[in-house]
Amino acid sequence: MIDRKEELSVSRQCQLLNIARSSFYYRKIESDDDQDIYLLKKITEVWNRYPFMGYRKIALGLWKGGVPITSKQTRRIMHRFGLLAIMPKHNLSKAAKMNAVYPYLLRGKVIRHPNQVWASDITYLKLPQGHIYLAIIMDIYSRKVLGYRISNTLDARFCVDLLEDTIERYGEPAIFNTDQGCQFTSESFLSVLKEHAIEISMDGKGRALDNIFVERFWRTLKYEDIYIRSYENVEELKQGLKRYFTFYNTERFHQSLDYRTPEEMYDSFQESTGSLAAA
Repeated sequence: MIDRKEELSVSRQCQLLNIARSSFYYRKIESDDDQDIYLLKKITEVWNRYPFMGYRKIALGLWKGGVPITSKQTRRIMHRFGLLAIMPKHNLSKAAKMNAVYPYLLRGKVIRHPNQVWASDITYLKLPQGHIYLAIIMDIYSRKVLGYRISNTLDARFCVDLLEDTIERYGEPAIFNTDQGCQFTSESFLSVLKEHAIEISMDGKGRALDNIFVERFWRTLKYEDIYIRSYENVEELKQGLKRYFTFYNTERFHQSLDYRTPEEMYDSFQESTGSLAAA
């Protein structure tokens, strides 16, 4: 409608058309919502491939890929649209204030055989209808998961039942290591350890690496099974855990074990000591 090639000035043409001159120079600017939707699509592409990445790494990956975005923008958009990196969120290691705490006994200790040190911990697994808590007991020498239990509450009872069942099946360890969670510092749990004359070891406060083998196992379980399977209910989860623990103990080779399975490590030592005793 307005032509710069006309002899009349732009100002005069606007005046004759009864429009503001500023409207001629206006250029549509993409709205904040349009820009957020565009960036959301880019963020989601990365997040779907790497759901464990936080906003900083996602922003860096997009920036290197040619998408002009800052970490602050990424954080704001992820928060706005409810995108969260997969990571532990529940603090399951809170000790009851009145419960006893024991020293950490594994610093510098060489673990030479099965049943020398067992370790236990709790994690949570997310289902559509809520959270299920999983506790395991692991033999540190062989990395074998000796037993596990699930519960829909954090009551200490399911940990006590797990401990009693595992001792009944495999005998008594010399040392039992846990974090300072209230389930493991409860009198009901400690009394079982004391009854069997098992030395009690507890991680230092804020030192997740003190129980590093179980912490690594949680990551392995979740990335190799839980996040892939996306279980819909408790029954599916039970069947899946049973299948995975069998695979983990009997089929999954461990580089740190010279590519042997945990069951091979656990059983081979028992067989060798048995044959020596017979000789």
